[in-house]
Amino acid sequence: MKADNKIEKAGKQEVTTPEGVERMETRRVFVPRVDVREKENETILLADMPGISENTLDVMLEKNVLFIRGRVNREEFPGRGLAYQEYEVGDFERSFTISDEVDKENIQAKVKDGVLILHLPKALPKTKRITVTAM
Repeated sequence: MKADNKIEKAGKQEVTTPEGVERMETRRVFVPRVDVREKENETILLADMPGISENTLDVMLEKNVLFIRGRVNREEFPGRGLAYQEYEVGDFERSFTISDEVDKENIQAKVKDGVLILHLPKALPKTKRITVTAM
């Protein structure tokens, strides 16, 4: 699970726009770091996306690609200027190719404290008995 077109900045990987592609906004976009846990009946993805909530997060499955997009609303302090910044604020994007071993109809997504938790249940094996007839 590796994202292409990245730039490493202060512990975060920034997504770069491929040549010939334009973004509608000039906001920074980072690749969220993800832990993958394999269980007997499911795979769990834990994506670190500080600043996102269920209202600013979009998870979509198109064909066999799972897209994660989160928008972070930058906190503004009227009348106060930024004197020093160690943490870059930006949106998050990442995609994963999902195998046929995942039950795509029952994927669940939850978010808590800036961590997206995706439950990818394993599909039951599809075995089909083929009837043999005499000729």
